[in-house]
Amino acid sequence: MRIAIAGSTGTVGRHVTAVARERGHEVVGLSRASGVDLTDGGDRGRGLATRLAGVDAVIDVLGTPAQNRAAATAFFTGTTAALHEAERAAGVGHHVLLSIVGIEQVPTGYYRAKLAQEEAVTRGPVPWSLLRSAQFTEFAEQALGFVRVGRTALVPRMRIAPVPARTVAAALVDAVEAGPGGRLPDLVGPARHDLVRLARAEAAVHDPRLRVIGVRMPGRAGRAMRSGALCGDAG
Repeated sequence: MRIAIAGSTGTVGRHVTAVARERGHEVVGLSRASGVDLTDGGDRGRGLATRLAGVDAVIDVLGTPAQNRAAATAFFTGTTAALHEAERAAGVGHHVLLSIVGIEQVPTGYYRAKLAQEEAVTRGPVPWSLLRSAQFTEFAEQALGFVRVGRTALVPRMRIAPVPARTVAAALVDAVEAGPGGRLPDLVGPARHDLVRLARAEAAVHDPRLRVIGVRMPGRAGRAMRSGALCGDAG
């Protein structure tokens, strides 16, 4: 099959590319590095629909650093609209979206934006599959860079059920191979963990001088994250 990957150079996109190629699929990378900017009409003059010629499915694993609801929603719904328009023009028959477990329970701007993206996909013109995943195993290392004050990293207190990005990538390629399946079973790790403890373990290995401080996020969103709302059905 010919598979296009939106966000092919990101944390999970790199694994999706590798898994798809290992299984003998042809990969079309859609990223700024390959000359495709989905926030700019999708093409930078080259034509996104042309890139999708002969493509059987598109896997969307795009992300944004924006946390503000309006900005994140504009990004996710805008890029989805650009993909849908090009997919229809090119005759692509399957749109696969990666989303996040439990986001309807955690009212942050980013998660509300992901919900808007899910709605855009499920109501969109292209047959779809939607996979929700828990945070990646790599999330603990990423959390060390969220907020830095000198030699101190501030990490939000939350419970996660991490799953390796490679496992998520394999599930996304499975979805492509199976064809449009609607909402797929959530993908979560086998156990719940405290993010601050995981981040401290990462720091001990990679940057022993780094001090890791847990921060209680305020409001209903903070309480939900600490309670394990983003863990799905992990043990």
